[in-house]
Amino acid sequence: MSQEPTPEATRRPIRLLLADDQALVRGALAALLAMEPDIEVVAELGDGSRVAATVAEHEVDVALLDIEMPGLDGIEATRAITAGGTGCRSLIVTTFGRPGYLARALAAGASGFVVKDTPAEQLADAVRRVHAGLRVVDPSLAEETLVAGRNPLTDRERDVLRAALGGASVRQIATELFLSPGTVRNHLSVAIGKTHTSNRTEAALAARDNGWL
Repeated sequence: MSQEPTPEATRRPIRLLLADDQALVRGALAALLAMEPDIEVVAELGDGSRVAATVAEHEVDVALLDIEMPGLDGIEATRAITAGGTGCRSLIVTTFGRPGYLARALAAGASGFVVKDTPAEQLADAVRRVHAGLRVVDPSLAEETLVAGRNPLTDRERDVLRAALGGASVRQIATELFLSPGTVRNHLSVAIGKTHTSNRTEAALAARDNGWL
């Protein structure tokens, strides 16, 4: 008489998507995670623009996303996955432990946030925990986020500082954002005060380093 398969034997592996613009990092992560018997890497991408579509195409369970990618960054890719309604969970992996990134990622629907130097076995465990419906956050980053506090900038202040980060003049920012130069100056002045800096360049850099942009 044949024996009934156990639930463990019939359970399919966690279907994982990897998105990272650095091919060597992506390949190394894929090789390490593919060694886990319960994880199957079903897709790899070099930018965030096709993440949501690929998640749906390959019935992905967990998307492991770099935070800084061309096309869509990891946070916007997470937002697209969440909007897609596939049930796929997002786990953000980053080299940049900026406190503001965590709050933005969680607001976009991410289930986890870890740094890239996380040991392979811990990363695999993070994938499993996220797949199980749990939230996984790097403890040091969570502490830094609590210390730094919430993002004080409005969406428009972020837009203005993001443009200023590229060295644009007030008039160029105004043209890009369809605002008057006076309105741009007002937003910059408020942002400078909120970031406790002296000028728009310092404000933009401070906002970037805190992950608020």
